[in-house]
Amino acid sequence: IQRHRLDNGLEIVLQPDDALPLVAVNIWYHVGSKNERRNRTGLAHLFEHMLFQGSEHVGVNDHFRLIQQAGGSANGSTWFDRTNYYETLPASHLDLALWLESDRLGFLLPALDQEKLENQRSVVMNERRQRIDNQPYGQAFERLYELLYPVDHPYHWPVIGYMEDIEAATLDDVREFFATFYAPSNAVLTLAGDFRPDHALDRIDHYFGPLPAGQTIPEVFVPGTGDRDQQDATMEDAVELSRLDVAASIPRFGDREWYAADLLATSLSGGKSSPLYRDLVYTRQIATDVSAFALPTEVTGSFVVVATAKPDVDIEMLTVAIEEHLQAMTDVGPSDTDLDRARNRVTTALTDQFQRLDDRADLLSMFTTYFNDPDRIHSEAQIYAELEREDLIELARGYLGPDKRVSLTVVPERHR
Repeated sequence: IQRHRLDNGLEIVLQPDDALPLVAVNIWYHVGSKNERRNRTGLAHLFEHMLFQGSEHVGVNDHFRLIQQAGGSANGSTWFDRTNYYETLPASHLDLALWLESDRLGFLLPALDQEKLENQRSVVMNERRQRIDNQPYGQAFERLYELLYPVDHPYHWPVIGYMEDIEAATLDDVREFFATFYAPSNAVLTLAGDFRPDHALDRIDHYFGPLPAGQTIPEVFVPGTGDRDQQDATMEDAVELSRLDVAASIPRFGDREWYAADLLATSLSGGKSSPLYRDLVYTRQIATDVSAFALPTEVTGSFVVVATAKPDVDIEMLTVAIEEHLQAMTDVGPSDTDLDRARNRVTTALTDQFQRLDDRADLLSMFTTYFNDPDRIHSEAQIYAELEREDLIELARGYLGPDKRVSLTVVPERHR
């Protein structure tokens, strides 16, 4: 792994690998929904769409067209803490990907107009309808995080944004957001694959070097969680089966305690031989599915358990069962067998990511963005290997107690 930094602040990570004649180009902008504010949500995700609508020298939809003509693929995604864009294509077309990424970073605003905004606003609103508003349990996580975090917390609102905020976004809002957060000094560019580092660095400097650094990024205001107005809630939805969602705030991604929470979640529900699945689905047969996971977010993490009740099962029975398992984690922790299984699953998943160029490039961008250390890619598995049962018990006692959790029950809507 090689690191470089251009004069304008662009962080560069190079990881040559000539096993295949491909190159993955991955750029992370350190901006996500957490950088928005109340009543102005959805801009980060809207920009993921806007960046594929052409720039000063690239026509509408030409980004996808040019990459696909070269035999490659491209996409982007938005998260609480970042927005990323990526291409994987034949190594001989590296210049194409670098030019496209640099042009929309440096020359998007001249091509940004009201027509494009209205077009992508409609796309995003339809995406919200399909993925959230008209999807079974689609609004559950939205409501769960509203319970977990206070109203001004950067994780209180959904990544996709609220419909009324998307509708209200103006062209000036969009221009200001781009000018603030889309700059070389707020980005990490990673290349993984078949290239010569000296040649790649020369081409990166050619395309990105002339771009201005950008302004200072505003700090994100993070209020204390304090006392919650409401710890439990019930919502009706167009579903056939009731579902229970439980969440707790845990230390942020990167802290040792976050890894303990992730390993604990995998111990509880990783695979059909896990204790939650064995007990709730196989033995007691009170759930159709159950899962637990720790979200790797930057300001603070979250631990979530989701269980769907079988038909005619009282949701309270499911609530009590999950409480029993979480209490067991605070008392004795996972068994040796479950802990070993969890370590193996985590290591396998990490190794699988390392094998794929696009995933590897994304991980390198992530570790550089969050921790200024792409070499963390080599130590992740070791962190999990060094965790003991006592670490998981301590995490559960400190963060997963009944007074620290929120819960949302989703029930079938009554026909009026």
